[in-house]
Amino acid sequence: MGTATEKDISLQEHLKTFFGFSKFKDQQEAIIKNVLNGKDTFVIMPTGGGKSLCYQLPALLSDGVAIIVSPLIALMKNQVDILRTFGAKDGIAHFLNSSLSKSQINKVKDEVIRGETKLLYVAPESLSKELNVAFFKKVKISFFAIDEVHCISEWGHDFRPEYRKLRPLIEQIGRVPIIALTATATPKVQEDIMKNLDIQDAAVFKSSFNRPNLYYEVRTKQNAAKEIIKFIRQHTGKSGIIYCLSRKKVEEIAQTLQVNGIKALPYHAGMDKPTRDQTQDKFLMEDVDVMVATIAFGMGIDKPDVRYVIHYDIPKSLESYYQETGRSGRDGGEGKCITFYSYEDVRKLEKFLKDKPVAEQEIGRQLIQETIAFAESSVCRRKMLLHYFGETYNEKNCGQCDNCLNPKTQFEGKDDLQLLLEVIQETKEKFKSKHIVDVLLGNLSSAVKSYKHDKLEIFGDGVEHGKDEKFWNAIIRQALVMDFVIKDIEAYGVLSLSKTGKDFIKKPHSIMLAKDHDYSGESDDEEDIMMAAAQKGGGATDQTLYALLKDLCKSTAAKLKLPPFVVFQETSLEEMATHYPVNLEELAHITGVGVNKADKFGKAFVELIAKYVEENEIERPQDIVVKSVVNKSGLKVYIIQSIDRKVDLENMAKGKGLALPALLHEIETIVSSGTKVDIRYYIDKVIDDDRQDEVFDYFRTADSDSLEAALAELGNEDYTEEDIRLMRIRFLSEMGH
Repeated sequence: MGTATEKDISLQEHLKTFFGFSKFKDQQEAIIKNVLNGKDTFVIMPTGGGKSLCYQLPALLSDGVAIIVSPLIALMKNQVDILRTFGAKDGIAHFLNSSLSKSQINKVKDEVIRGETKLLYVAPESLSKELNVAFFKKVKISFFAIDEVHCISEWGHDFRPEYRKLRPLIEQIGRVPIIALTATATPKVQEDIMKNLDIQDAAVFKSSFNRPNLYYEVRTKQNAAKEIIKFIRQHTGKSGIIYCLSRKKVEEIAQTLQVNGIKALPYHAGMDKPTRDQTQDKFLMEDVDVMVATIAFGMGIDKPDVRYVIHYDIPKSLESYYQETGRSGRDGGEGKCITFYSYEDVRKLEKFLKDKPVAEQEIGRQLIQETIAFAESSVCRRKMLLHYFGETYNEKNCGQCDNCLNPKTQFEGKDDLQLLLEVIQETKEKFKSKHIVDVLLGNLSSAVKSYKHDKLEIFGDGVEHGKDEKFWNAIIRQALVMDFVIKDIEAYGVLSLSKTGKDFIKKPHSIMLAKDHDYSGESDDEEDIMMAAAQKGGGATDQTLYALLKDLCKSTAAKLKLPPFVVFQETSLEEMATHYPVNLEELAHITGVGVNKADKFGKAFVELIAKYVEENEIERPQDIVVKSVVNKSGLKVYIIQSIDRKVDLENMAKGKGLALPALLHEIETIVSSGTKVDIRYYIDKVIDDDRQDEVFDYFRTADSDSLEAALAELGNEDYTEEDIRLMRIRFLSEMGH
């Protein structure tokens, strides 16, 4: 190596003086030199790679003020606060956006005109205001830095129409060099950005998208709330972010974490700005460990030691996924990325596209399909992700994803791959995956018939594996990653053969492939997810403990002269023998128990369980016992409040468009989950006292709470099913709570 020039030494000295770093990372130095030489620059650098420094240092060293266009108000504040810690005066950096008052805006503009400000962060909406355009024309601008530049492209994961207006605005203000920066951009998005900004001649600096310190895992979305709490407890004291699709789910998850002793707060666009700012500061200052946020809003949090990112809902694109997971481990330390996936999430994302223009729907669907492919694939997650961004990853096992740590069984795929490639070739390389699979499986879709592909000799040759679309989709995905097939993004996913693919057809060779994951299991029920998390177990019932609990239940009931089912139903006993609750608080979260029953009957039961656990040295799965938020649906709340006001059941049912039997079912559910209700005011109107006493006495000695058994014993002629149900509700409420 030759001796460094004076300019190089000067640049390194400035880096040390301003930011305290002794050397540049990756391509930072070359990028900064390009900007200082007044040339257009395009930077594609993963989160944590040091993008901000690429415009911050040249801004500090240039004459005039650098205009930094950023879509995130939260990030602007964060960046300005950090820069002010390096500068001698606060005026060195400012932001200009809708959060400022008129007097604050005037102060910012005064300091810019006086030359005190070197970096001015501006939202694209603020930049476009006529008043601001006129102001910027009077100011010496060193260069424009456009952060999160992927927002320009309709193919990007966070398209914003106002970003597409930046080029004419810059021309109007006065042409100066542009540095465009993004953490995520596929080849298609890169092309779109450069064309829209008219910087086709810009020097492009593209760093590797590989984040070797990040661990990637996709899980089936079953008992997700329970799984999340279990994971966080295993990483106590570490900072994490949980992304959800809706504001409602953000609030629910945050509340559930809070009642389970986890320091968590919600963060979404529906909250007022002071609350959002306060929440962000608490996360940065580590007063809270977990931030629960909407995917759509984006965080804008510059926190280097986020140790995990959890996607409760699947992201709408792989670019979103990459950027959001990229918020973990920015300091090069541990970063775990866990995603919960279900087909129901896919349907929700597709519903969001319904009212958008046709072209946007096509793009949106293709982006969703790429995410599905990533989630379901058994191929190395890192290899899949890097392939999506146009980068090849040649390692056979990354050792940092669920697929590499737990590889699926492979099979000889030579014949299947050859068949796939021949179908793509025979159909003239003009069709998407769905059409290719239809030809392979012999499906007579309208497109297949229209193009007469059912007449091909190869039509239906893929049915050897049954009518299994998933199997062939897995082969297509692996063919793409292995570079046998190319997907044309411009043409919405048309498949064609690469040179490698054409060579394989001529000379096939052994190749090992794997089936994709199957996520066909049902996802958590939307309304009762939090209750389910508390109620569903993770292990098999301990039959020995169950027998002991059943005997205790019988003896307790005998002392109280009650049927055993009034004390605890069998389903509750089974759950106790699975979860091992050892105190009344834990017992209250068992299905059909609740606080009242736990206090009334529970002491002997938890003592028995605690003794059994100790004597048998059982490792108790405490993470299974998850406290649930009181999360009754609007209907349940309506029913409980109406009963408190002594509303007639017929009027109550009519008010919600229900038949009376359906209403009784809801009340029975409320009672069985541990909530006491008093409907005697209604029973007294419809059943006379003697008949009430007879049914009540029957249930005192009954072996079960069976409706059919009660009707058989008491007589169908004397009592209706409705009478028995009403009295059973009263009996269970009075005797069991």
